[in-house]
Amino acid sequence: MNLWKKLRLKPINALLVSQFWSAFADNAILFAIIEMLRAKAYPESYIGNVQQAFLFAYVVLAPFVGSFADKHPKSVVLLIGNALKALGIVGLLLGLEPALSYAIIGIGAAVYSPAKYGILGEILSRSATDAKQLDSELLKANAKIEGYTIIAILAGTVGGGILAKQSLTVCIVACLLLYVTALLLSLSIPRVAGNPNIHYVKDSILFFKDIARLFRDRTARYCLIGTSSFWMTSSVIRVAVISWIPLHLGIHGVDQISMLIAVTAVGIMAGALTAPKLIPAHKYLNSYLYGVVMVVLILVFPMLGNLYVTVFILMAVGFAGGVYVVPLNSVLQKVGNPKIGAGKTIAVQNLFENILMFAGVRAYTQATAAGTSVETSIYGVGLVLALFVLYLVFQAVMLKRRSAEVAGSRV
Repeated sequence: MNLWKKLRLKPINALLVSQFWSAFADNAILFAIIEMLRAKAYPESYIGNVQQAFLFAYVVLAPFVGSFADKHPKSVVLLIGNALKALGIVGLLLGLEPALSYAIIGIGAAVYSPAKYGILGEILSRSATDAKQLDSELLKANAKIEGYTIIAILAGTVGGGILAKQSLTVCIVACLLLYVTALLLSLSIPRVAGNPNIHYVKDSILFFKDIARLFRDRTARYCLIGTSSFWMTSSVIRVAVISWIPLHLGIHGVDQISMLIAVTAVGIMAGALTAPKLIPAHKYLNSYLYGVVMVVLILVFPMLGNLYVTVFILMAVGFAGGVYVVPLNSVLQKVGNPKIGAGKTIAVQNLFENILMFAGVRAYTQATAAGTSVETSIYGVGLVLALFVLYLVFQAVMLKRRSAEVAGSRV
């Protein structure tokens, strides 16, 4: 018993490490599934079905997962989320359809997501001496959990590809062990009772009212459409590039493909870090300029055939995307907090982003299954993004005009 106490991590560290391994496995298992599909000669379009299955869980469960996390102890919700992910892996090992297995993992991820942020306040409030210190610690903890997640996505993407290439079974079992490890780490997080008075139906109705309330605000709508269009494009490009690389670069190994996919994530991280200098929050309406850059790069991409140029373009797309989306995230939180609260704003944002991601991947999958070339599909997503950016351009003009009129009326 004493040894167990010595081995146990502090709650905040247990959460961070648990999140790292869980996010690592989320990304690693995708490349294990891709290797499995190719080994079993599944059509390329099936990769899109796998990604759809994961996203569908997020969309369907969006009105309920926040209430579930608040109704029960959040440490238990984290445990349930990782247990469901582990169950998806077990299904994969037992021969369950890959898309269905990944859907179960998606359900676990959807359950896990709101609890990992909601539990931060519970953990830190135990040691904070006042509200000011709690706010400061929460800001630092949120930054840490985002940092751990980004590193886990990069490491999981590359690590999953390399491990799947060496041994598919070892990669899948490793992901299972990582989910179990994340599950066990959640036992080090104190169990704080939830709110048993929460009713799922009532809360889901309120959730849709929150969506309508937030979407009526022009600034919030601008930000929601901007961030959602970015993540839709990112998810489709990720799936499309997996098919494009073997055709145009002659690279077939899932390990090398995963490294190229990770390049875009590196670009997003660099863009996110640089965004405050390039587009300060008060100039968020100019974010669409980097959306234009994304459109141009995506439309150029299918013409490439050189590895080094491809790496540069993928990183540039990621960088432009990071600059495009970060100011919009910040402003959306600022606008949404007084209207419906920060947590509900994140929930609404997640729903919009996942709906567009699901719709984009579904459209790509159906187009590919119908015989549309991957190059045409990439052009298609570039043009769809262009339409979203064009909408943002018109909205930016209107919002700037409105802001000028308000400023003039005060003089």
